[in-house]
This record gives sequence, structure tokens and C-alpha cells, in this order.
Amino acid sequence: MMGQKRLVIFDFDGTLADSVEWFYRVLNEVARRYRFRETTPEEREELRRQTPLQILDSLGVPKWKVPIIAQHLRGLAARNLDQIEIYGWVAQLLGELKDEGLYLAVVTSNTEENVRAILADSAALIDIYETGSSLFGKSTKFKRVLKQLKLSSAQAISVGDEVRDVDAARRVGIDSIAVGWGLSHPDALTAANAGALAKTHHELSALLLARQRLFSVGASAR
Repeated sequence: MMGQKRLVIFDFDGTLADSVEWFYRVLNEVARRYRFRETTPEEREELRRQTPLQILDSLGVPKWKVPIIAQHLRGLAARNLDQIEIYGWVAQLLGELKDEGLYLAVVTSNTEENVRAILADSAALIDIYETGSSLFGKSTKFKRVLKQLKLSSAQAISVGDEVRDVDAARRVGIDSIAVGWGLSHPDALTAANAGALAKTHHELSALLLARQRLFSVGASAR
């Protein structure tokens, strides 16, 4: 039955795609173009420990510029697709989750064209793409995915690498798993009260599969 199915909502950049290094390579170029503060490699580790609003304040980026900068970054990503790849374990994990009967969604501020191109053959495993969200608009996208699949928030889990992913999931009542290899530092993700923290892809896989099997057992008992 559809009501017994479960959904995993993935962030893309920094979570499934190894795009953090690329992001930092272009960041100072973007800073010069849009007149905010450039950063050094040493400062970036400290930025990982900050919330989105703190990062904007640290870099001197006014909120009204955020959509413009995000659009520019999406355009850069489209031109640099050959420099961004998914992590080597992603295809296997997505395949395992589909074999377990899970719905899979990607919610990202990136474009669907970029995401599909980078996912390549794995793109077909994703049931729903909700793309182009603003920096602070993910919760609306989460609600839209739930509505399309006719699922409750209790039947979904969010996987992301940033504090804003954790916050967006909380606003919709979705449990979250934060991954520690992306833009936000594990300390920041823990402080944001993520439902769980996966520091490796093995931990992420174990958490997702264990929760799905527990959910399936509970559904069968009912």
C-alpha cells in the first residue's frame, strides 16, 4: 500500500555530489563579482561551523543579493559539470534504497538539468525532483514532495549536509540525518539538533536501511 511506503529526501550539492571543493574554487571569483568578502582556506573551516545567517553576516552578503548569487552559481555549475561528480558510493546506495521499496527525492537549489547530468545513470532512480529552491525555501519544497506522494511527514526522512537542511526538515516535522562531509561542520549539525549524524557513507547507509526495515516491521504489525 502507498500509505506504508517511506521516502528519503536528499539534498544534492555536498550530500550526493562532491561539489564542495568546486564551490570553494569559484567562491572568491563570485565574491569579487558581487562585492562581498573573499575568504582564505583557513577561514573556510570556521565558516563550516556557522549558521547560514552567520555566514552571510561574516561575508558581508545582504539577504537581497542571495537569490542573484545563487542563480549565478547555478549557471557556473552548468558550465563546470565536468568538474563535479557524485561520490563513488551514491549509485549503490540509491539502488539499495530502491530495492527496499523506498521513494527517493532530490530537493536542491541547483537545477534539475544539472542534477540529472551529474547523477547520470542514477538519475532514473529518483522519483521526484524539486529544484531551484531559494536559500531558505526548502521546507516548502519538502511539503510539495509529501503532497505529490500522498505521504505524511512521519513517513519521510531528510538527508543533507547543511544546517539549513536540518532546520527545513524540522519546520515540516520530518526527521533528519545530517552528513558530516559537506558544507556544514559536524559540530554545527549537532548543535542544530539533527536527528542523527552520519560521518561516513557507511553510517548513512546503515541508518537509512535500519530505519526502513524498522518502519516496515511496524507497518506489518499494524
